[in-house]
Amino acid sequence: ARFILSTLEKHRLHPQLWVMGGGNPTTSPADQSARIDQEAARIRPIAQAAAAIHCDVALYNHEGWFGEPENQLALIDRLQLKNIGIVYNLHHGHDQLDRFPALLAKMKPHLLALNLNGMVKDGEISGRKILPLGQGDLDLPLLREILQSGWRGPIGILNHTDEDAGARLADNLDGLDWLVAQLDGRPPGPKPVPRSWKAP
Repeated sequence: ARFILSTLEKHRLHPQLWVMGGGNPTTSPADQSARIDQEAARIRPIAQAAAAIHCDVALYNHEGWFGEPENQLALIDRLQLKNIGIVYNLHHGHDQLDRFPALLAKMKPHLLALNLNGMVKDGEISGRKILPLGQGDLDLPLLREILQSGWRGPIGILNHTDEDAGARLADNLDGLDWLVAQLDGRPPGPKPVPRSWKAP
């Protein structure tokens, strides 16, 4: 990590640093408070080192305790540092879909990036965790919610598979064009046929 930071400083680069964590759910208010203290102590030196070279740190929702947006917001509140935010990944949010609009409203002041994914109900437990955009039946409703939320920050598309990155990117961009046409009220044309994915 120190080598990465020194390299960024040497080349005057200022990327966001996406930081993950994990952990089992807490079992009591005292356990929750201790976990927040523990994770704040872990994140603080990362954020301070990043601030010294003008970089932001984004808390990445990679499942577990750390991946719950409410816990990330509690960490941000505890840290009180200006260069800490959240990167939210839909592919790690299958079990948060029912509360996604409320979560997005809470995260929005701290959201540094929002990464899209083809989404279906229970996708993570049904072997459909990562789909190209346009292949999930929840993609259009989720994009509508994002649009209606007023979020105007960076939107990302991740490959996050072993598939050819170029083919998966093309599939995602085709799917995004097809979905955006529907958001705009234009005829979307036929649903895209992916190059890098087949329905199970």
